[in-house]
Amino acid sequence: MEMNSLPNGNSTPSTPPVPTTTSPPSSKVGQLAESLRLEHQFLRVPFEHYKKTIRANHRVVEKEMSSVISGVSDAADRDDLSSDEAVNHLNSLVSRLQGLKRKLEEGSRVEHLQAQRCRARLDHLESADAENLSEWNNMRLKRILVDYMLRMSYYDTAVKLAESSNIQDLVDIDVFQEAKKVIDALQNKEVAPALAWCADNKSRLKKSRSKFEFQLRLQEFVELVRAENNLRAITYARKYLAPWGSTHMKELQRVFVTLAYKSTTECATYKVLFEPTQWDHLVDLFKQEFCKLYGMTLEPLLNIYLQAGLSALKTPYCYEDDCTKEDPLSQESFRKLALPLPYSKQHHSKLVCYITKELMDTENPPQVLPNGYVYSTKALEEMAKKNDGKITCPRTGFVCNYKDLVKAYIS
Repeated sequence: MEMNSLPNGNSTPSTPPVPTTTSPPSSKVGQLAESLRLEHQFLRVPFEHYKKTIRANHRVVEKEMSSVISGVSDAADRDDLSSDEAVNHLNSLVSRLQGLKRKLEEGSRVEHLQAQRCRARLDHLESADAENLSEWNNMRLKRILVDYMLRMSYYDTAVKLAESSNIQDLVDIDVFQEAKKVIDALQNKEVAPALAWCADNKSRLKKSRSKFEFQLRLQEFVELVRAENNLRAITYARKYLAPWGSTHMKELQRVFVTLAYKSTTECATYKVLFEPTQWDHLVDLFKQEFCKLYGMTLEPLLNIYLQAGLSALKTPYCYEDDCTKEDPLSQESFRKLALPLPYSKQHHSKLVCYITKELMDTENPPQVLPNGYVYSTKALEEMAKKNDGKITCPRTGFVCNYKDLVKAYIS
């Protein structure tokens, strides 16, 4: 039995130690909680994709069933239909139903895969705890990199990273592949895929008062005018642009005036409508509507997280010529990213050791060399142990003994 010494020198039997479970540090728990709060998009995107697939399958069923029921009713109302014609008609309806069955089986398979993806993401979030936080954050970083690559159109690289890290269910490659088809078509000055996308998401776009389809129609009208096919342009406007007259009359009037001009006009008001940059504007507009539809952020997640970190580091000193190279904001790319961000509010100065890059505080106080340079106690003690009590200033090469150091106090 173990004996514990008491202050008066006597001994008494100690009670058996009670086993306790070590709780994770509160800082890690808080960090984990803050991390999970930022995963809204992580769950929203596959859920919205899942709902979209369900709605699409429901529309297919409604359309096909309505046609079949209408075909049966028409056949029943016809008195002049022979038996052979009736059999052929019913056989065509049966074939149509069989086709619908195949579509439903395929749709059910896709729905099942998307439901699995939602489940996989919930499991991934539930698996996060303070003990495996480092591993979980590493996987999160890979997810953020894949998101950035997809938004920057590096699709092949994103797929390879997802496959090598086995995180296919945790990234939105298939969703961005859908967007890629529309973006590629717009870059090739084709609006058909974009209009088909608008038709598939008509109710959602209408609810958000999107102008994307209207802008596509305007661009198609301008292209007809550019080709000097004015009669066809007028017919197109009557069919597709007239319904927008009650809400977008000013834009319509401006575009209709292009019928009196050619694409080579020098009039600035109408020349801009024929500029190739109009297609770039449509690509940007599509990306905005696409992100809004799936609940994504307009900025890549990588940019958002970098800006969050840079906002905590940004000070006026970062933009001075003598800014240290260890400061991320000494690099032009980070300075550009942090340009719209406010300066960090530093109520108290922080001393960081030049050698270890660790904070100098009461537990690791600063020490002053005779030449006036300051380093942390931890760094200087390690240097003294390796050099028989000698300290060498890494910036000037000055050599002194450890006993010559003077402790600095932080008030």
